[in-house]
Amino acid sequence: MANTKKTTISKKVTAPNENPFADFSKSVWQHSLLTDFDIALFISGKHFRLYEKMGAHLLTINKTAGTYFAVWAPNAQQVAVMGGFNSWDRESHQLYKRWDASGIWEGFIPFVGKGEVYKYYIKGFDGSDLEKGDPYALRWEHPPQKASIVWDTDYTWKDKAWLTKRPKLNALDQPISVYELHLGSWQRDPSNPERVLSYGEIANTLVPYILEMGFTHVELMPIMEYPYYPSWGYQITGYFAASSRHGAPQDLMYLIEELHKNNIAVILDWVPSHFPGDANGLFNFDGTHLYEHADMRKGFHPDWKSYIFNYDRNEVRSFLISNAMFWLDQFHADGLRVDAVASMLYFDFSRTAEEAGTNEFGGSENLGAITFLKDLNEAIYGMYEGVHTIAEESSTFDGVTRPVYVGGLGFGMKWMMGWMNDTLKYFKNDPINRKFHHHQLTFSMTYAFTENFMLPFSHDEVVHGKSSMIYKMPGDEWQKFANLRTLYAYMFTHPGTKLLFMGNEFAQTNEWNFTESLSWDLLQHAPHKGMQQLVKALNHLYRKEPALYKYNFSYEGFEWINADDADNSVFIYSRKSDKAKDTLVIVLNLTPVFRENFRIGVPKGKWKEIFNTDAVEFYGSGKLNVDTFAAENISFNNQQQSIQINVAPLGVSIFKKGV
Repeated sequence: MANTKKTTISKKVTAPNENPFADFSKSVWQHSLLTDFDIALFISGKHFRLYEKMGAHLLTINKTAGTYFAVWAPNAQQVAVMGGFNSWDRESHQLYKRWDASGIWEGFIPFVGKGEVYKYYIKGFDGSDLEKGDPYALRWEHPPQKASIVWDTDYTWKDKAWLTKRPKLNALDQPISVYELHLGSWQRDPSNPERVLSYGEIANTLVPYILEMGFTHVELMPIMEYPYYPSWGYQITGYFAASSRHGAPQDLMYLIEELHKNNIAVILDWVPSHFPGDANGLFNFDGTHLYEHADMRKGFHPDWKSYIFNYDRNEVRSFLISNAMFWLDQFHADGLRVDAVASMLYFDFSRTAEEAGTNEFGGSENLGAITFLKDLNEAIYGMYEGVHTIAEESSTFDGVTRPVYVGGLGFGMKWMMGWMNDTLKYFKNDPINRKFHHHQLTFSMTYAFTENFMLPFSHDEVVHGKSSMIYKMPGDEWQKFANLRTLYAYMFTHPGTKLLFMGNEFAQTNEWNFTESLSWDLLQHAPHKGMQQLVKALNHLYRKEPALYKYNFSYEGFEWINADDADNSVFIYSRKSDKAKDTLVIVLNLTPVFRENFRIGVPKGKWKEIFNTDAVEFYGSGKLNVDTFAAENISFNNQQQSIQINVAPLGVSIFKKGV
């Protein structure tokens, strides 16, 4: 996008008999940060830095300090700023509607400074009296209060070293292991469990924990301001504001900076799919369906009782893409996980055909949303080196991670929802029955390289009666933990990047509860401590072995050795890098049967077990392979050579060539 230089014009407008120097505090100066070029970009859907011009901006004009306000409300009859500075008067500080076709109202109010609380009073198109928060506000009041706050994003960043090496460390051929967390329930104040921790307090404990556990990334569930706490942040009103529940915007910047200083990348959950019908938010903003589609077959989400953005509207696309850029630019985020993409792509998502709208060709695809997502990804990848967008997308839409220039949507990665569902279904089976469901683990390899997939065990899998990860597993206590250890080892050795929700790493027993801290006290018990040690070891193994990440998304990095041993419920495959010496052979035993002198086919060479989920330190039974195995000239599993090993019950063994 071309440079939008801040050209300003300013004019003090008064009534005919008004003394222009009488009382600046009750005046609004006609002033603009927006150039004609800004307006042209905005109305064409191509302005991607609107946060520099819209909203509330602290300025000094003619040696007078104050705040410039700009808001899009094209159908409003009147717009005024009301707040603590004018005793919430709806009339005293009216904004001026621009002469052009932009529909923007603006003005400079002297003496309104940082920290002032405000809303827009809007006389709607239909004559309604509306009080709205600022869509571009940089800070909002702590819920349940809902007004906006004049603020800035001034911060002296100290993460240049990270940003310099980010393109290399955050590349798609590098290890990407994501720890997903909800800031309000990861940890809480031990002396007052009702109090959520500040961004700074979280930084003090989260950063060393992530370092110890070996995760490469954290993903923060939505931290944009939202009024309804049980929405977990997915019903946003303040798209440009860090949630005040944890502190000021600069406090979030500090948290991100501390992660960066320790080479930990930060992904933010981002929700351009829908927004709540909150009276202070975007819904019915100027008395019309401004941000949402006016046709409720396209503009209302029946599952979430929320409103869907009108992606056909250029100004809405400018708003959303500017918002994505804002978090990458002002908060140095390293990626955005885009929520509910499937619901954006199809009008008939979660609707019957009779309830759904159609596009102009009669189809179910939301063509405006497709254009928006392509524009979004082209803009992000074109302007920021070393960042990624990740689609939470559950449909069969073709080319989600294919570049836009060859017809794709342009995302960097996509959640592999099919793999997650098939894998959990398989593991829920009693081991005696798994031979009848063998294909549920082999099927993923038929499509594993059609997209750049991320393997997710997210928050969605441990809520709403789905049970915790440990209680999805069958068997007695030992078998449950052995199954879960095997599940995680399978994830870390399967092609694709990884994501694990907080608490899963130590086998939280309860479903996730957003109102309380994780059950950290479980770590005093050996099975849970062992599980945490396993995940830590898997992360470090994943980062150490190029075969596990070099070809994250390519068939060159994977080969089945035996995909057909359903009777034993054993799976054997190899992972490869571009160097033969890095080759790994992985053996999964999905029954509680200990198999001695079990022959497996391997490439030529010597093989050493470098990892076993049955290790005592992981709360296993300790049935390991301690010897080095020289491959024998006995063909097996379509390999020219083979070795005989011991296979731990409900365990995963990883062998490396030439150790």
